[in-house]
Amino acid sequence: MSGACLVTINPSTPPRHAAIVAAQRNGQRPVLPGWRGEAETGAPVSVVIVPGWRNSGPGHWQSLWAERIAGALRVEQEDWLQPHRSPWVASVERAIAAAPHPVILVAHSLGCIASVHAIEQLRDKQADHIAGALFVAPADPERRALFEDFTPVPANPLPFASIVAASSNDPYCPIRMASAYAKSWGSTFVRVPSAGHINVESGHGEWPLGWALLGALAALAPVQAQAA
Repeated sequence: MSGACLVTINPSTPPRHAAIVAAQRNGQRPVLPGWRGEAETGAPVSVVIVPGWRNSGPGHWQSLWAERIAGALRVEQEDWLQPHRSPWVASVERAIAAAPHPVILVAHSLGCIASVHAIEQLRDKQADHIAGALFVAPADPERRALFEDFTPVPANPLPFASIVAASSNDPYCPIRMASAYAKSWGSTFVRVPSAGHINVESGHGEWPLGWALLGALAALAPVQAQAA
């Protein structure tokens, strides 16, 4: 999924079809259904879940996925209410280092920004251990003084497959900013109409579209690992 492209998801679009479109736009194979935490070839991958500000509660899709995916690692922060870049990024780095298989990051909100900072710091260390990233509803730290420590957001292209999924009416990040992130990171950009912050408050529990997009990244994981 090198290079950015735009995929707009209409409310009537089946989640599996949305993931297939995202992959095929970049010349990749269609995603097989029923993903259980393995790449398409059967090779294992490690899913590292990175929540955002205030953590993700029991009904959040990140929490539900963590229970569903065998061996999933969840990043924990000492302070979820007063976030600071250094400890948050260090927590992401530790989770990546602890993963036994090529990592797929599944980040939400401020967790996306912490993850990108971690990736930037690991470029010369463990960058080859990361096989993909799903960035959902990324935060815009310049819009909230509480997140100012996370600026500036790294803008270098990522060396692996990635997807940025963002809502057209996210109150925490304008769609144009999410699109700019995707362009600078070289990510596939999935625009989800009127989905809020893609969390429990906006009505997203299991979030099947996201699950299908995660499957799309898992299909590419062995390719990324072998190329590293």
